Amino acid sequence: MASIRITTFKLYLLSVLGLALLIFAAPATVSAQQPGADGLGDRLYPRLGNGGYDVRHYSIDLAFKPESNSIAATAVLDAVALLNLATFNLDLYELTVDSVRVNDRRATFRREDTELVISPVQPIPAGAAFQVAVTYAGVPQPIVDPAVPFVKLGWQEWSDGFFAAVSQPSGSMNWFPCNNHPLDKATYTFRIAVPTPMTAVANGVLSEVIANADGTRAFVWEMEQPMASYLAIVAIGDFVAVRDDSGNVPIRNYFPAGASDASIAGYDVTADIMIWLSDLLGPYPFAAYGVVAVPGFPAALETQSMSIFGAEDPDVLVIVHELLHQWFGNSVTLSQWSDIWLHEGFAVYFMALWQENQIGAAAYDEMMRQFAWDESLPPPGGPKVEQLFGPSVYFRGALVLHALRSEVGDETFFEILRIFYSANTFGNVATADFIAVAEGLAERELDALFDAWL
Repeated sequence: MASIRITTFKLYLLSVLGLALLIFAAPATVSAQQPGADGLGDRLYPRLGNGGYDVRHYSIDLAFKPESNSIAATAVLDAVALLNLATFNLDLYELTVDSVRVNDRRATFRREDTELVISPVQPIPAGAAFQVAVTYAGVPQPIVDPAVPFVKLGWQEWSDGFFAAVSQPSGSMNWFPCNNHPLDKATYTFRIAVPTPMTAVANGVLSEVIANADGTRAFVWEMEQPMASYLAIVAIGDFVAVRDDSGNVPIRNYFPAGASDASIAGYDVTADIMIWLSDLLGPYPFAAYGVVAVPGFPAALETQSMSIFGAEDPDVLVIVHELLHQWFGNSVTLSQWSDIWLHEGFAVYFMALWQENQIGAAAYDEMMRQFAWDESLPPPGGPKVEQLFGPSVYFRGALVLHALRSEVGDETFFEILRIFYSANTFGNVATADFIAVAEGLAERELDALFDAWL
């Protein structure tokens, strides 16, 4: 399309969910036993996440009963202590905990709001690997987050018979115990048992489907690259899988049974977008990609390697937006939620780049004019929590990149993007990291530009 009405952009960009993060600073060596902190000090979400340990892997074994929307699960966390831990916390909302074991020994625990405070039988020394197994059950209660007042977060039924867990930024703790901040990335194994003939979709690659004696099927998904907890997804319903191996990365999409041919075909462009992004930025960071189309879901979200969309016919620019996030947002992830422009500004800007690639410079210029629709928008560099997914982060965040491109020229600009990505793959970043790469490759200070736009 040659242009897009600004009302369409505003509706989408004010309703789509976004992303963000903070930095794990290794603490000074200590000898005394001490508790892990009950938060990571994020400016907007100071109590999200926990200190004192680093999760390396989650294994979530979960049985689901759709008639009651209830789950019964055991989550096993493999972690490394960063302190001499007398106690440590996990984030968990509402669900009933039956038992906690640390290194296969029963541990005591207590609940403090959204904190699960665990006391192992013996303190865990700094540097030691340890394992936590939490057995829990209940009906997940959606979370009201001030950053996303238009939708509740976490595991819920979106339409009759279709369930999904979408969590950005805080909702993951409503369905599994976790270190609920993007700073603590980990790999994941999901083993989700659902009644036949329902299908369970999650992040990563489907490695096995097991027929259980009770008539359920367990879908085993492996996410082998590091992932922030808010990007974890499970979607359950009557889905049909459609695979596309025409491009450089396997694509497997899941559609509700009976989805129209037009809705399914609308995603055929994904392989071409994947090749274009890989040429611009570097190889796609995960083993496969796909989307799961969930009836009743009101937006689109870049859950890692398996984006979630509503069941309507897709907009190609939204496909670009969520796919770009696999590079900027999922692989290269924020250290503080207040740096979210590094996710959403980038994703919106690449929508304009796709228009430029497909239609020409005039389409790109028109989108830049649309992005500047409101000169009163505040800078995107330090939003309040209620502005986290507001228009400034999206539109003015994209204009930061447009201004940088105009300042340094195309060759240097695209090299900045490639180096920023390659230097931080699977890591966490701050705005200062991006500025450092930009100034290094431009070979001059860019304070005036970034101060003005951020």
